[in-house]
Amino acid sequence: MQALRAGWRLVAGCDEVGRGALLGPLYVAAVILDPAKRIPGVDDSKKLTPSERESLALKITKKALAFQVVSLSAAEVDALNVYEASRQGMIRAVLALNPAPEFILTDAMRLEGSHTPAGFGIPHRAVVHGDALSVSIAAASILAKVARDAHLRELDRLYPQYGLARNKGYATRTHLEALAFYGPCPEHRRSYQPVKDYLLPLFPFSGAP
Repeated sequence: MQALRAGWRLVAGCDEVGRGALLGPLYVAAVILDPAKRIPGVDDSKKLTPSERESLALKITKKALAFQVVSLSAAEVDALNVYEASRQGMIRAVLALNPAPEFILTDAMRLEGSHTPAGFGIPHRAVVHGDALSVSIAAASILAKVARDAHLRELDRLYPQYGLARNKGYATRTHLEALAFYGPCPEHRRSYQPVKDYLLPLFPFSGAP
């Protein structure tokens, strides 16, 4: 609301989901809400039930002026590091919005960096605990969470041994036990502990002299 009161009309909120997961993509969403179309109940996605998130996601996509959801694969997260992957995801999502935002609010993520596109001059503000303080950021967190959860349910059908429909790729006890027993699958993030602990060495010792 502060950005709107300051005179910015097209304010985008950005948030990511999946930074701490051992497996699967990082999902990022950007949303420009319409101030004339309130959506009661929008809150930090972690405070909502799955059914509440699903219902709100439908309302957000119907009433928002613009929204975009992007994903970065486990391999991209490994290559960039998760912090830079989050930044890159936010920039990609924002640049894909139509209409383009006049101002950006992010959940504690500054968009300036070595990989920021030249000429990216959209003013923005990083808000600590933004998903609890900004309705636009909260809306983005809901879209990202709903999209990622749907993808993890698909991955659960491919890799049922890890219980992904329940743990969503996070380091639960059952996920760690499955990781120790089966080893990593192609969707695990190789740069994360404890996934690293279960990677086979490139040239395993054969015992031969």
